[in-house]
Amino acid sequence: MTKIQIGVVGGGAAGFMGAIAAAEKHGHHASVTIFEKNRAVLSKVRVSGGGRCNVTNAAATLPQLCAGYPRGAKFLRPLFEIFNNHDTVAWFEKRGVALKTEPDGRVFPTTDRSETIINCLLNAAQRAGIEVKTSCAVAQICPTESGRFRLTTADATTHEFDRVLITSGGHPQSTGYDWLAQLGLSVVVPTPSLFTFNVPESPFHALSGVAVKLARVRVAGTKLDEQGPLLFTHFGLSGPSVLRTSAWGARTLAEKNYAFTALANFTTFKTDQVARQALEEARQDLRYRLKFVHTLPFADLPHRLWVLLLEMSHIPDTMRWADLPAKNLNRLAEHLTNCPFLVRGKTTFKEEFVTCGGIDLNEIDPQTLESKKLKGLFFAGEVLDIDGITGGYNFQSAWTTGYVAGQGMVNA
Repeated sequence: MTKIQIGVVGGGAAGFMGAIAAAEKHGHHASVTIFEKNRAVLSKVRVSGGGRCNVTNAAATLPQLCAGYPRGAKFLRPLFEIFNNHDTVAWFEKRGVALKTEPDGRVFPTTDRSETIINCLLNAAQRAGIEVKTSCAVAQICPTESGRFRLTTADATTHEFDRVLITSGGHPQSTGYDWLAQLGLSVVVPTPSLFTFNVPESPFHALSGVAVKLARVRVAGTKLDEQGPLLFTHFGLSGPSVLRTSAWGARTLAEKNYAFTALANFTTFKTDQVARQALEEARQDLRYRLKFVHTLPFADLPHRLWVLLLEMSHIPDTMRWADLPAKNLNRLAEHLTNCPFLVRGKTTFKEEFVTCGGIDLNEIDPQTLESKKLKGLFFAGEVLDIDGITGGYNFQSAWTTGYVAGQGMVNA
């Protein structure tokens, strides 16, 4: 029996999952080859989660899982019925990887090492007989008259396949998709997502490394409003609350050329009026009245942040709570709940570049991930117009689309 020839363009998470799914289902009746342009495969897996690899998110239900995708949630919903986050956990555990769930829902290998996931995928690929070609960039793909696809690599070598899976990832510019657009495929203009905020000349730079456990980040003049941990950096703001804001507001913030005012609430108080009332109660509290104002009344607020906010509110640390003027108290309440940051630019988050945009989902079969325009051509991963917030969602869409595409190539 003649083996079906399958080519996979891109050696990332989606590419490996798709290749393994196809090879394992086809058994000895398929020959699968992965083409990776870099010297090493699975580079994003290596850096994810600070080198620990945030495999997926432990969202309990499909609606909760879908809520992590600013773009592509509707498309992913039926795919999650086939392969979701719980299936991902089972897939890795079946192959000997022990996983753990952290309080925020992120799932990691118990080793806290991304190499654990990389080795699992490499071993699974080897067992399935998959050939992996590194430093082998695919420059062109052309349909042949016989219904196959001819792949031409950068060194002008050609390879022909019956099925091709494109998992080449996202690109910051539309030109990165030109080789696919030449096939007549529609591309949604790419825009960066999951980035941190640059805040030049800010007094908060002195707080680099300080984190607020739960903050609320809004963007003035928009509906963007996200909650989560907030981290001060030497260049501005980071942390889950900022990353979620950047993901949901990817196109809105791009239209502003990344020049806008972010408003941070460092407390659980919904308004400055509520914060003002809490400060007034502290001023009247016998436990605080005779103490200096640098005595922090809110347990979850970092002390260094509190001291800076006092300074910004023109409150000397030698002042006692009982002597705190109303106008300074009001200013402090405003800084606690509505602190402005003049954002001017962005920075990629920990080398984990994510884009919104990519191959238009309207041109993809939602059951198989096959192109509606070119039969035998499949897509998975970030090359599609799908992106998630931080917390394991982007890897989950890679595992899901890769798995479904791998199955689809077998059944096509």
